[in-house]
Amino acid sequence: MSLLANAQTASRCELAAHNQKSWLRQSAYVAADSAFYREIWEGRKPPKDLRDISDMPLSDKSQLRLSQETFPPFGNYLAAPASLATRLHRTSGTSGQAMNLALSARDCEITQIVGGRAQSSAGLTPDHKVVHCLNYQMWMGGLTDHLTLEATGALVIPFGVGSTDLLIHTIIELGVTAISCTPSYPAVLERVLAEKYPKLSPRDLGLKLGLFGGEAGLDDPALRKRLKDTWGFEPRNANFGVSDVFSNFAAQCEYDTRLHFLASDVLYPELINPDTKAPIPLEAGQEGELVLTHLARDCQPLVRFRTGDIIAIDETDPCKCGYTGFRFRVIGRSDDMVVVRGLNMFPTMVAAVIGGFADLTGDYRIVLDVPPPYDALPVQVELAKNIPGSSALSERIEKEFKRSLGATTRIKLKPHGYFPATTGKTKRVLRNNK
Repeated sequence: MSLLANAQTASRCELAAHNQKSWLRQSAYVAADSAFYREIWEGRKPPKDLRDISDMPLSDKSQLRLSQETFPPFGNYLAAPASLATRLHRTSGTSGQAMNLALSARDCEITQIVGGRAQSSAGLTPDHKVVHCLNYQMWMGGLTDHLTLEATGALVIPFGVGSTDLLIHTIIELGVTAISCTPSYPAVLERVLAEKYPKLSPRDLGLKLGLFGGEAGLDDPALRKRLKDTWGFEPRNANFGVSDVFSNFAAQCEYDTRLHFLASDVLYPELINPDTKAPIPLEAGQEGELVLTHLARDCQPLVRFRTGDIIAIDETDPCKCGYTGFRFRVIGRSDDMVVVRGLNMFPTMVAAVIGGFADLTGDYRIVLDVPPPYDALPVQVELAKNIPGSSALSERIEKEFKRSLGATTRIKLKPHGYFPATTGKTKRVLRNNK
């Protein structure tokens, strides 16, 4: 199976020995059966020692897209025979062409086990009834994440998106105690409750655990506090993944809100400078783009794949929960980064500032109507219910951005309910300048 039974708590030495053996098998397989990597490597052989992998070329999403356009439907990075694939998923395509993801039975099983580690880390147990509210229509977050929830032993209700009225009735009728969704979805439920069930508060639904993933936001303490105060449940960052690599391989635990890397036995992580591509040591205090390599993958194995996620490594020592994987925060995505007078700005940084204002709902958009360079960050923010807009409030928000981030912003206040309610991923950076 290529998995360690105690991967979450294994020592560095134990993991290093396991991963070296896995790499020898996997690298030989990729070199023999992946035309995609043979072309990228230009005749070079993968190193025998996994620690020397940084000498090999990087791969990225644009190359995978071109591969699938040229060799549909799976691209020539499909290393296994097509007949070995037992499941097909498709990415949402929010950042470009939707991608076809092929998994073998072994790929599916490993994915479920690793994702189950993440859901368990976030607190889901066999005692919970959890309703899963992500899109099941081919998206990895639907069925695959459903199965990771099942891996914890919990009772899983495959609800999907839409039919909010029915969802509210289902939660109450079945005594559901946990919900799996995006961080922005509870706001949708709140609006429906306020409009159609004014006598019901979010707390009346009885949810005890919120398992979130699919979009950024939960790193913001203000959002966590608002969710806890409004719903009465424990908000947990339970589902961090990269669809092309693994649907879910990191989550927080009850002791630490930062993400634990929980796939150390099947994924090899690296950090690079996103501009120069130079390696960065994977140590506490370092920031960079996350690069991942499969150590056990049949259908579409990836080697030194640039995820586009910029992360900060906070801790590499074992956590109080006993897990030994490094702990990290997602700062943002390289394709969502906006440079303002030399400062790298990410949506998560915007969320952290506006989350501190009780006059706002916390919903926002960064709207880029002109091409770079930018001397100010244009941000649209939504007013809380019954709060009037004013130039004084705009100025207060702009001053807080300047104080907290050193960045100049142009704030536009929007009325309550201005932004459409979304049940899937919310796109925060709107580039109308293309």
